Amino acid sequence: MKKWALYAVLSIMTPAVVKAQSAVEDSVHMTKKRKVPKVQYGVASFYHNKFEGRKTANGEIFSQKKLTAACNTLPLNCWVRVTNIRNNRSVILRITDRMHHLNKRLIDLSHIAAKTLGYTGHGLTRVKVEYLGKNKPTTP
Repeated sequence: MKKWALYAVLSIMTPAVVKAQSAVEDSVHMTKKRKVPKVQYGVASFYHNKFEGRKTANGEIFSQKKLTAACNTLPLNCWVRVTNIRNNRSVILRITDRMHHLNKRLIDLSHIAAKTLGYTGHGLTRVKVEYLGKNKPTTP
């Protein structure tokens, strides 16, 4: 009787273990390196004040006073140059966070970065985002 119960439990658990194992294998395959786009064009917004003091995707605490941004298409902790297409102002900042996966915008900037680009009154603007790499760029 005990053997029968053991077989019953094992037969129920085996498909779940196999399913979990295949899910882990799938996630491992999804972490392959992808090509980082060097230049992208899209719409930029800026963070709402409610995110002040919250943890970002890279573990840092978000501050509206830091030159940081959220982007889903670029690697975390990389440096980018964001240029406002309307007035040609640009700023160099670091990607520290991710946006909601359904968000159609290219990048979400901190308030100080948006102010530097001159679009805090508009809320949104068209931008050019240039990937500069993982190392902090030296300013000429």
